[in-house]
Amino acid sequence: MPVFLKEEDISIVLCGEAGQGIQTVEAILAQAVKQTGYHIFSTKEYMSRVRGGENSTQIRISSDRVASYVDRIDILLALSYGAIDHLKDRIYPKTVIIGDPEHIKSARESENNLTTLNTNFIEIPLMETAEDIGGLIYANVIAAGALSCLLDIPKEIFDGLISDMFARKGPEILQNDLKAGEAGYTIGKGLMESEENQVKLSLEAHSTVRDELLLSGTDAAGMGCLAGGCRFMSSYPMTPSTPLQAFLAGNAHDFELVYEQAEDEIAAINMALGASYAGARSMVATSGSGFALMEEGVGLAGMTETPVVIYLGQRPGPAVGLPTRTSQEDLNLALYSGTGEFPRIIFAPGKLEDAFTLSQRAFNLADKYQIPVFILSDQYFADCYYNIPSLPLEEVENEDYLIKTTPGYRRYLITHDGVTPRGIPGYGEGLVILDSDEHDEEGHITENLEIRTQMVDKRLKKMEHIRKDALTPELVGSEDYENLVLGWGSTYWPIREALENIRKKGLNPDSGETSFLHLKQVYPLHSSVTNYLEKAEDVIILENNAHGQMANLIQLETGLEIQEKYLKYNGMPFSVEEVEKRLLQFMGIEDSGPGGHGKTSGEVL
Repeated sequence: MPVFLKEEDISIVLCGEAGQGIQTVEAILAQAVKQTGYHIFSTKEYMSRVRGGENSTQIRISSDRVASYVDRIDILLALSYGAIDHLKDRIYPKTVIIGDPEHIKSARESENNLTTLNTNFIEIPLMETAEDIGGLIYANVIAAGALSCLLDIPKEIFDGLISDMFARKGPEILQNDLKAGEAGYTIGKGLMESEENQVKLSLEAHSTVRDELLLSGTDAAGMGCLAGGCRFMSSYPMTPSTPLQAFLAGNAHDFELVYEQAEDEIAAINMALGASYAGARSMVATSGSGFALMEEGVGLAGMTETPVVIYLGQRPGPAVGLPTRTSQEDLNLALYSGTGEFPRIIFAPGKLEDAFTLSQRAFNLADKYQIPVFILSDQYFADCYYNIPSLPLEEVENEDYLIKTTPGYRRYLITHDGVTPRGIPGYGEGLVILDSDEHDEEGHITENLEIRTQMVDKRLKKMEHIRKDALTPELVGSEDYENLVLGWGSTYWPIREALENIRKKGLNPDSGETSFLHLKQVYPLHSSVTNYLEKAEDVIILENNAHGQMANLIQLETGLEIQEKYLKYNGMPFSVEEVEKRLLQFMGIEDSGPGGHGKTSGEVL
């Protein structure tokens, strides 16, 4: 009699074909879980197709805070024939697989699946029940109801969410969805009471969680842009930046923001530069090859010294690559974008709080130094979400760097710090002249080679002050360390949780304390990075790319080479398990090879 007991932390994965409503189940469960008082983390992996294939969503539900992807699947809800085979590398002996009898039968008959897992199969009549209610489209709500019952989510919370989500579709569909939820609860109750296939979960709820924020990386970044005073956004849809475009477009009216969907990326960045020239805090959002089309505009921003914020959602390349997967492959693209030499700033948030504060800060710094400022995100960070108590609204302070011009105003006046007081057309009596060619102090085109040198020096002089404004990296752990783990951007939580797991297990390395240094500003680096690296006896860096782009940049900036790299570039994020396994090897505790449970590609250098 299989009995499944899991306390504190449960990993539930929903898997089915595109078009089956996996995201609907995710949305319902996420809100229901939070309103019940459980901590939650969710992320998804999906194929670049509208129908078919196999998509999956992981929902981690915990008595404690969670914010990381794990390979482990405790409960797999299979909604398609190919679901089990798609996730077979993440299934372990204790995984409970719940699915329709037809899907279970297909999995059992497949030569690709492990026969040792047969005892963990539980059949539920998803498809038959859905047909009785009104059609297969209701199978997703039935599944959500069953899981909600197993998680002890009050029925009134579930029904309220169903009503909120489906009321706009009309009374008939709403009633059928409520029936589907009721049927799911009945199925879930049966699993809890079954003597043959009992499923029992034990989690501790916290009432304070109900009042917390449930945000995605996209939501946090979008709120930061609004807090930063963004007034104009122009973009062309491209995964995984599209959700940010949708967020800002959806909130444009309430925050006096103008959103324009351009005909292409070239037009988008030029529109943003035009709005910025007129005085509006402006941005674009794009990804991959879409940003490649914007590079001419980045150079234009550098030459005209026009502020612009660029949100770059990373995904695997080259070209279209894997358009719906994740990577950290575009650091070099942002760093070296645009022709010629001019300053820029690059942020890479790894926490929701950082996504908010860095996005807000990006607009201030773009205006202060009259440069492009990049926010590097990725598919994993953009799509994942979890609950947090609040956002650091107290840190929001927008600075106004516009001046009222006077007669004789010179747009490119050479100053001690390279920053010319910025005027805009129509604000004051001065004339504001810009030119995309090299220019003199007034803004008139010139081919005077002496002036050319002066203008290059003027623009580059800003870097001295930009470096002084650089953010310090976050050190997690003791300052008295011998081993140092480096990460940037979205690797923050997998690395942090892996190290916490190692400490909880009491695995203390003979080589001394290991701490974690996270870089949320990746260019220019804060001067303390050199000190942190020099202090460590051994250093390892984790990156979602094949060449160690951050490690290479660190060597370029500090002169220090990081010998040990853990690189993953198959389109999936780092899991806590594989990071833990690799760090144990790094710490000399366990001599294991690269990778971890479920890892399919990567490289250790």
